[in-house]
Amino acid sequence: MEDFTVNEMLEMQKKLQENYKNRWEPINPETGKNKLLWMIGEIGEVIDIIKKNRAHIVMEDRELRKDFVEEMTDVLMYYGDVMLCYGITPEELKRAYTEKFERNMTRWKNN
Repeated sequence: MEDFTVNEMLEMQKKLQENYKNRWEPINPETGKNKLLWMIGEIGEVIDIIKKNRAHIVMEDRELRKDFVEEMTDVLMYYGDVMLCYGITPEELKRAYTEKFERNMTRWKNN
């Protein structure tokens, strides 16, 4: 299976937003804070699955894992909406992620 890219995710989110433009909040910076709050709610659902079932069971139980991955997908969908709301491009994300990665690779080196 080929990798799933940030570009693909954002394109899919744009299609969803277009499909529901008359029912969902518009994509703009003002809506971004609401999308972040909804994303936090989805993260809570992910945590609940782990908390109620223990981490190793999420790895072993097929149905539970399916639910877990679906909730993680909800988190990513809101994450994509946040990127769209604030105009964050995949290139911008990659640059920031790479810079942060490089800083973190040496951050605790001498400890």
